[in-house]
Amino acid sequence: MAMARVRQKRTTPEECVASLLREIGVAYRRNVRSLPGSPDFANRRRKWVVQVHGCFWHQHTCARGSMPSHNGELWRAKFERNKERDVQAESALSGLGLRVLTVWECETKDRGRLAEKLTAHVL
Repeated sequence: MAMARVRQKRTTPEECVASLLREIGVAYRRNVRSLPGSPDFANRRRKWVVQVHGCFWHQHTCARGSMPSHNGELWRAKFERNKERDVQAESALSGLGLRVLTVWECETKDRGRLAEKLTAHVL
């Protein structure tokens, strides 16, 4: 029941990245299903992709990337599948000649630093 309420698109971290990309002034498409892994933001002409990962769901090494104490095996298997899928998608995107940037949820808290990182990647 609780997991059904977890959004998959237009999350707060994604909206933060979208806002910064608009401020930078670059064109992009969202959730591009025709590319491997349906990247959150992409510009094929300029050959870049930005993936926004939630720290919990993709098990970042920050404090938000914690492991639930109940049903440990289920969560461990789920997180491993997520990580494998991330690696496969990034490899496939790179194979298409696209530059891939992964933005972690915790990185969206410092907009100035994230803006610099995005600018360096997309321009």
